[in-house]
Amino acid sequence: MMKKLLIAVCFLLINNGMLSAQNKSVKMSQLIDDQFKFADQQYKVLAKNVPADVMPKTYYEKTGKVETSDTKWWCSGFFPGTLLYIYEYTKDAEILKEAKARLAILEKEKHYTGNHDLGFMMYCSFGNAYRIFKDPSYKTTIDTAAESLSTRYHPEAKVIQSWNSSKKMAGPVIIDNMMNLELLSWVSDHGGDKKYKEIAITHANSTIKNHFRPDFSSYHVVDYDMKTGKVLQKITAQGAADSSAWSRGQAWGLYGYTMMYRFTKDKQYLKQAKSIAKFMLNDPSMPADMIPYWDYDAPGIPNTYRDASAGAVMASALLELAQYADKAERKQYLSAAETALKTLASDSYRAKLGENGGFLLKHSVGSIPHNSEIDVPLTYADYYFLEALHRYKNWYL
Repeated sequence: MMKKLLIAVCFLLINNGMLSAQNKSVKMSQLIDDQFKFADQQYKVLAKNVPADVMPKTYYEKTGKVETSDTKWWCSGFFPGTLLYIYEYTKDAEILKEAKARLAILEKEKHYTGNHDLGFMMYCSFGNAYRIFKDPSYKTTIDTAAESLSTRYHPEAKVIQSWNSSKKMAGPVIIDNMMNLELLSWVSDHGGDKKYKEIAITHANSTIKNHFRPDFSSYHVVDYDMKTGKVLQKITAQGAADSSAWSRGQAWGLYGYTMMYRFTKDKQYLKQAKSIAKFMLNDPSMPADMIPYWDYDAPGIPNTYRDASAGAVMASALLELAQYADKAERKQYLSAAETALKTLASDSYRAKLGENGGFLLKHSVGSIPHNSEIDVPLTYADYYFLEALHRYKNWYL
């Protein structure tokens, strides 16, 4: 513990200096405007680098190539969703045309039942499209996706199964699944079957019970016997260790319970979100610039990778949590979110025009244990970065 504290003090001083030299003095209104104008141009570069029938995943500087995915990949909704956030700010018709083209190839996945990621895939894309345009066909797509996702719910175990069974896991549920509850809750609240929100609430309650440690850090994976609900094991897939706090997982939990409070006004969800925020913001390994290392317990801190995607998700979540907080908490959440956004907008994390394959942010981490997507741009980092900037503009300017 003493070692962690000494490390924290060292890079607290370093990072404070770095940030003050870059974006610390920039007004948020100007920063937001600059980022969306840049995104408008940069995502036109990305669009040209990605064939019309697939979605972007990441970019590898060594090869100079953008890696793509089919529309069944869990990240497939982030590219059209990000384009829609850009259009919403800039009203650029070329960006809108690209967004609609990508929505068209994604639409068929409303029937997908292969995993739990329908919320990421269909709500981050078609959810934003319906919010902006109110096209009834977009709502039909969202409603269908909610029904598809609900097929993965196991009433005996009271959870939505994330991944299919394997030799290693009988019924894996990952903390990421909290993000997909927004799709279910929204559909129920907008004329859909009430069972979807009931499933979301039950899953959120089971996750509080089984995923969190006394310090409100989260396990990545809880493996269930889906017939009885018995917890078989608590492990990690993408973190440093079973017992560690994988950074993006902590951000998923923070965002998920903040969102569930929005839909239910259940105070246990607000308490959970605040407790997760307390863990994240007060952990000695959290840098002063508010971009976490890829795991709060990663070996080698401070000489290891940061995860811009975790910082972006955290910033967006904190901006919403601040809406439900008292004065002191609100100040803390806003300060942390603002710092994270200024860091992500700095030269340390944001690409130059035409670089980075067309992605906005550098330095995200997919999965170090799988040697996959390490220190690269990722679509969801860009998506939650722009979402957070929209939230700041709409709520705090």
